[in-house]
Amino acid sequence: MSASDDGSVRWWKGDGEPVGKSWDGGGGGVQSIAVHLDDTTVVSGSVDGRLRLWNIKEGSMIGDPWEGHDAPVRCLDWSPDALEIASGSQDGTIRRWNPDTGRQIALPIKTSHDWVMAVKYFPQGDKFISGGQRGPICVWSRDGKLLVEIKGHDNTVTSLCWSKDGAHIFSGSVDRTIRKWRAIDWKELVVLRGHTNVVMSICLTPNERYIVSASYDCSIRIWDLKTNQAVGDPLLHDDQVLAVVMSPDGKCIASAGLDKKNYIWSLEAALERHQVGVLCALLFPCPFLIVLVV
Repeated sequence: MSASDDGSVRWWKGDGEPVGKSWDGGGGGVQSIAVHLDDTTVVSGSVDGRLRLWNIKEGSMIGDPWEGHDAPVRCLDWSPDALEIASGSQDGTIRRWNPDTGRQIALPIKTSHDWVMAVKYFPQGDKFISGGQRGPICVWSRDGKLLVEIKGHDNTVTSLCWSKDGAHIFSGSVDRTIRKWRAIDWKELVVLRGHTNVVMSICLTPNERYIVSASYDCSIRIWDLKTNQAVGDPLLHDDQVLAVVMSPDGKCIASAGLDKKNYIWSLEAALERHQVGVLCALLFPCPFLIVLVV
């Protein structure tokens, strides 16, 4: 599934064929999407500051747009129990929503980020983390209280993810690094360097052996978390890469960026240092792709 600055959300088959027509909620460029755990619904966030909930099978919007943010919605995440959705915006706030009603659960959380670029729930669901244009990574309780500030990056934090057991956090940044943090004491453990421009998106492989990163340097890189080194050749786009995700079975990497193409790469082929891992490359009739989910 992909979202674009042309205002559309699109659903794709594994072979690159579109499923039905694109969805357009009329809110302008779609900056973020997040799929429900049972794959029945997806929530999207747009430049108009509204969230929209979609029925995936029918390709239709459920109810009216959710209003609250005063600026583009940059990030979204479902809680592990699927009882709420967190959204982060260029208005500097995080808002929590009831997906059944489309109403906010509590007052907005005013952050120090200026723009909130990333928000992720803890796997056990009792807290979440955020990162953004300014300030440190923040750890919040489920009810919105600031618990910890994690300092280390020298610039905007663009992407965050947790390990499955909640023991570690990974972050990507405009400072061109990926960092690993220990959640028990929030200590920085590893700094991965190699990208020559902004790191926009990161994701763990399902077995958590590797972390994959997408960068404005037009490349996807795979990092071995046992050696803390990049492995294989960089996977190259023709322009800046904005988003990267793993398939649930861990076999494929999907990436998208300003070259208007959605790539599917074979992880096995990439690890063998071959550039033969491109299974499909699709040209989209839109300005550029923003975000992917698989």
